[in-house]
Amino acid sequence: MNLIQYLDGNGDRCVGVIDNQVATKLIGYRSVYELALASFSAGGIGALIRSTERGETLDHQRLLEEGRLLSPVDHPDPAHLHVTGTGLTHLGSASTRDAMHKAESQKDEAVTDSMKMFRMGLEHGKPAAGSRGVQPEWFYKGNGHSITAPGQDLHSPAFALDAGEEPEIAGIYIIDQDGHPCRIGFALANEFSDHVTERMNYLYLAHSKLRPCSVGPELRLGPLPLHVEGMSRILRGDRVIWEKPFLSGEGNMSHSIENLEYHHFKYSLFRQPGDLHIHMFGTATLSFADGVSAQLGDTFEVVADEFGMPLRNRLAVEKDYDGFTKDLL
Repeated sequence: MNLIQYLDGNGDRCVGVIDNQVATKLIGYRSVYELALASFSAGGIGALIRSTERGETLDHQRLLEEGRLLSPVDHPDPAHLHVTGTGLTHLGSASTRDAMHKAESQKDEAVTDSMKMFRMGLEHGKPAAGSRGVQPEWFYKGNGHSITAPGQDLHSPAFALDAGEEPEIAGIYIIDQDGHPCRIGFALANEFSDHVTERMNYLYLAHSKLRPCSVGPELRLGPLPLHVEGMSRILRGDRVIWEKPFLSGEGNMSHSIENLEYHHFKYSLFRQPGDLHIHMFGTATLSFADGVSAQLGDTFEVVADEFGMPLRNRLAVEKDYDGFTKDLL
């Protein structure tokens, strides 16, 4: 069972439920956030959906084509949606990062911090249930203002040195009234980073992640499958200029989902009642690693069967910042 958020013919917000590829309107809710809040006193989100009246059948593919799909989760105050992620969490992720951060002058046998972090995850990233494993690499990406809806343009900053896709799975969470994180589900994500800036110096990783991203179009309820296999593509017009499969799910990861969640939510900052979280779990597949550089107007596509409709966004550039700060004195 998957959820979508969309605009109806009058421009009003609605929530849709997709079950066995059939989409219907969920009566009485304007957002997944409202639905999640109501689920606290309804025995869970699945029970609430099953007891809620359904409306018209939806052509969700047409909603996507018409640009009426929203991000599958958002907050009425975007500052209360945290977008974060982890890196070096997938079994194939170390080689690309290691090569990116290893200076030409370093000997082949030199071990980078990236490789050290990856090995720590391999050895201690999947502890026994209820135990605490090693903490992963972690980064802050932004808040609700960073989220770009499916089908909308991804705006790279004018100062960016690169605009590269990162096909990932994201966990979607809400914090309950007692400060407990509650997982709503999972969604496809294009984490979107500046790999040239990151490669210049590992300490620039934080800068390279402060970019918009996109999530969805569908939010999958329930646990993440152990094996997820999808495809990441870049299209230039109607022509595919690059494509590569990507793997996710714990069977392809060096960390368990439980371990990644613990090391994010152990900070009380991230357990504030009513807040939403989109937490990205990393990838091992990048066009940048294959020497591909996206151009303005190119379309990124991320697709995996378990998550329904593909996530597509076109690359654009935002207006440059003038660089001046006003003094209130």
